[in-house]
Order: sequence, then structure tokens, then C-alpha cells
Amino acid sequence: MKMTLRWYGPEADPIPLQYIRQIPGVTGIVTSLMDMPAGALWPADRIAERKRQVEEAGLEMKVIESVNVHEDIKLGLPSRDEYIANYITTLERLADAGVEVVCYNFMPVFDWTRTDLASPRPDGSTALAYRQELVDAVGDPQTFAEKIEKNTRGFAMPGWEPERMAEIRRLFVLYKEISHEDLFRNLAYFLEAVIPVCEARGISMAIHPDDPPWDIFGLPRIVTGKGSLERVLSLADSPRNGLTLCTGSLGADPDNDLPSLIRFFGAQKRIHFAHIRNIRHCGPGHFEEAAHRSDDGSLDLYEIVKAYHDTGFQGYARPDHGRMIFGETGRAGYGLYDRALGAVYISGLWEAIVKNGSKESIS
Repeated sequence: MKMTLRWYGPEADPIPLQYIRQIPGVTGIVTSLMDMPAGALWPADRIAERKRQVEEAGLEMKVIESVNVHEDIKLGLPSRDEYIANYITTLERLADAGVEVVCYNFMPVFDWTRTDLASPRPDGSTALAYRQELVDAVGDPQTFAEKIEKNTRGFAMPGWEPERMAEIRRLFVLYKEISHEDLFRNLAYFLEAVIPVCEARGISMAIHPDDPPWDIFGLPRIVTGKGSLERVLSLADSPRNGLTLCTGSLGADPDNDLPSLIRFFGAQKRIHFAHIRNIRHCGPGHFEEAAHRSDDGSLDLYEIVKAYHDTGFQGYARPDHGRMIFGETGRAGYGLYDRALGAVYISGLWEAIVKNGSKESIS
């Protein structure tokens, strides 16, 4: 397991790379070009510059999260071929820069969604939280988006970029005609185009589960559990078509047995990127994010990490979201301190599991 941390770049992230370099066991950065709109062609010089920034800090850039998929691709519009061509060229440029994995999602309109970006916790920290009843009460997605935007502290949430939010109502009209099956067909069309390029250039696609893993605002969500993950992999039956297995996203549905999912897909070597975090179930459709330690939430991080170990996972992992602790302010879910604690906790679990019965190690 290779431990990484997400970093949004010098213009969009208040955390210096030098601080991330000081977290024991963290060797890589997961990054993106946050100002590039979905569907745009990433310039090779911008990719090279980001790699230079990361490597000068003593870290490596092997994972990109995300190259956003344009809505026209998800909708299956005639213009999708232009955006797929741009995506392919971007993948080729990333491969030339030594990138091995691209994390992406196929969620319509919204990326990961929360109803509270700073929910108070009993210990005095704040965390991301979701209540389905609040989404249902708002009704209008534009109103909901505007409410969330007011609480982002000036940072754009991934998947909630201004250019996307500016056309919410138009997109909702278009998605009225899109079913779950339509979305699967459009994902298949996309993968059939990009996976052969991935095979030729040695770069892997790793789809991120929907978050939360159920329909919201009437929009179809198709990456939600074991059956849908199997179907996604079958759309392009190649080792380069893989998963970002996010325990927090899938774990929002208590029916998803996370260690079992990791063992099932890990045995097939189809997990290319691991997001490892904890959440606390508070009731149907209601969860809040927790510290990574098992006892702080509803997920058993020991069993999750052990499942990765037992299936010989040698890919990239990150601690994903964290609470805001020690008075830190910044991008919701992406402060330094709690994610650093999470990275070290996960590394500690891995070391203990290794020393208890295997010669595998964190690299």
C-alpha cells in the first residue's frame, strides 16, 4: 500500500506541500488542475509544472483525481465525441508524465453531496454530514447548491465548480429523460473509447462510487454497491478499467459489506485506488463523517485494511476526508491535521497486520 494525500495545487489549497511531506509514511500526492473545466484539454506544460512542484517537495505524482467527465458524455449527446477526444489526449499527456491512475466519477450534475460542511461533533471538531430529509425538504437543486456554496469558505468543492453550478436548471431538464440504463450505456460508450488508450499507454481508470450511493433529486446514481461495480467492470473487461474503492461513499449504505467488497474486487486486482475513511450512521439516509479510528464511527477500519493486506494490495491509498480539528480552517473535509492523523493510523494498522503474519509492507 502506497500512502498519498490529496492536494489541490498552490492556487487552490492552503496547505503547503512541505507540511504534507512531514506526515510519516506519505510518499505521494493526489492532485488535479482545479481550474480546468470538465471536457477541456489539459495542457502538457501545466501537467509538467504540477509534477515539478510535487517532486521538488520530495513526493511523487502517480494519481490524478480527477479529470472530470463532461456532462454531454454522461447525457450521451452528439457533442460527446469531441469531449471524449479531449479526455483521451489528456490521458496520453498524463501517461507521458508518469501518472498511473486517474480517479473519476460518473455522477450526474453533482459530485459528492453533503447537507452540512461543518457539523459540530461532541469533541468540538466539525465534520461533513448528510441528511436525506434536508435534501427532500429543499426540493429545488438550485436552491440547495446556493445554500452549500455559502458555506464553502471561498473554496470550490470538487464537482461543484462554478461553471457546473451555473447551469443546474438546464442540466436537470436534460436529465429528466435519462434513466439508469441510459447512464450505463453512456458510461459504456465512454469506456469503450478510453480503455484501449489506457491499455496502450499503461494508465488505469478508477471509477469512484456515487456519494451518497443512492439517487438524489431524481438523478440516477449507478455506482452504488457490489452489483453495479461488477457491471461497470464488465462494460470494458480490461485490467485498466478499475475502481476507486471509497469506504466512506459505499459505507453510507449499511448494506455494503466493505471488507467483503475489498476481498472480492481485490482478488481480481481491479482496485487501483483506495479511499479509506470512516463514517457514523445516524439513521436512514443520515450519516456524518468521523475520525478514521474504528471506534469513532460505524466502520471497522482494521478489517478494511486487513482485507487490502490479505488480497495483496500494492496500489495507492489516501485517508480521504477528515474533520476540522485544532481550530484549523480551510477547505471542508480537507484540512491537514485530521487527514494526517488518518494516514498515520492506517499506516499503523497496516504495519501491525504485516508484523502479525506477513512480510508485505507499506512502500
